[in-house]
Amino acid sequence: MDVLKNSADALFILLGAIMILGMHAGFAFLELGTVRKKNQVNALVKILVDFSVSTIAYFFIGYSIAYGVNFFSGAEALSDKNGFELVKFFFLLTFAAAIPAIISGGIAERAKFNPQLIATAVLVGLFYPFFEGIAWNQAYGIQAWLKGSFGHEFHDFAGSVVVHAFGGWVALPAVILLGARRGRYHKNGAISAHPPSSIPFLALGAWILTVGWFGFNVMSAQTLDKMSGLVAMNSLMAMAGGTIVAWVMGKNDPGFVYNGPLAGLVAVCAGSDLMHPLGALVTGGVAGVIFVFMFTLVQNKWKIDDVLGVWPLHGLCGAWGGIAAGIFGLKALGGVGGISFMSQLIGTLMGVVIALIAGVVVYGGLKKVMGLRLDEEQEYQGADLAIHKISSTPERESSW
Repeated sequence: MDVLKNSADALFILLGAIMILGMHAGFAFLELGTVRKKNQVNALVKILVDFSVSTIAYFFIGYSIAYGVNFFSGAEALSDKNGFELVKFFFLLTFAAAIPAIISGGIAERAKFNPQLIATAVLVGLFYPFFEGIAWNQAYGIQAWLKGSFGHEFHDFAGSVVVHAFGGWVALPAVILLGARRGRYHKNGAISAHPPSSIPFLALGAWILTVGWFGFNVMSAQTLDKMSGLVAMNSLMAMAGGTIVAWVMGKNDPGFVYNGPLAGLVAVCAGSDLMHPLGALVTGGVAGVIFVFMFTLVQNKWKIDDVLGVWPLHGLCGAWGGIAAGIFGLKALGGVGGISFMSQLIGTLMGVVIALIAGVVVYGGLKKVMGLRLDEEQEYQGADLAIHKISSTPERESSW
């Protein structure tokens, strides 16, 4: 029976890792469809290379910081329990690698390639696992303090704060330090639209992310015996709530419609194992409001050129999700209970502050040492030709 349980658990979490690995294709195509045609190749290459750099940084440094576990043992020892600890690493790596994938969408179309890879290594190797260890591995006694003070620990089942809010709030200083794309905002107050290059690819990316999210949330149980259909149902309801609200508020704009389900899913991660489905529906709906309103405000009023809206989508909706878990997880509102609003608020604010510090330190340092953005000619030419020396589609067929 132990062998059967170990093998089932290993397969369960491996399938989750594979589904979240697939989500990185969603990140790539969402960015590809949103940016202009001259930057499509860069989006595809950046997401894949960032994932690979994240793997190395998390394997050698980050996972040990977060969980005190390393893999410097013989293969025989590593394969114990059907290799469960190895596939658990794979699963948690896919979460860690989401940090640079989130940031990528904010800094698209004008960022240098190599400085971003250095940022990825530092964030995934050091800053992200520092907060991950606090939230998910009892590091530094902070969870114990929250439990002693407010009755319950900070709860983030699938990473509304640990992954999404963290990535979104790291991206904010990165976007500000990088500056707006040239020609986006004019001195007379006019704004150039820079419309998406491909709505079909944008939609494809959103669909891939949405489908993979059910692995992201449900498999966060990590073992088969803890799997709950409530998590799947809550994810579904939050997705629907986010979509409908974004559709109505966004006045049929497909960019808003296809980011709506993502906003709802970001927000429900934290409390998806605790909420009643109606609470999840409200959580997703509020996230839809946050995304549409704040994306418009950030782009048009504050003139912060966050290309994919990653700060509103991941940063703000993720923070809302951490707080929402402390509201709709309460038994009084139909939830499972075992949660404290104050612990949720403090844990969420802690994640935001650590992420902001990480963004300022990493991207501020890189800006001083290496510079962050392409020069004017390279940006006009597009990252595809400037960095990768090839366009996504040839302008004409070869003559031979």
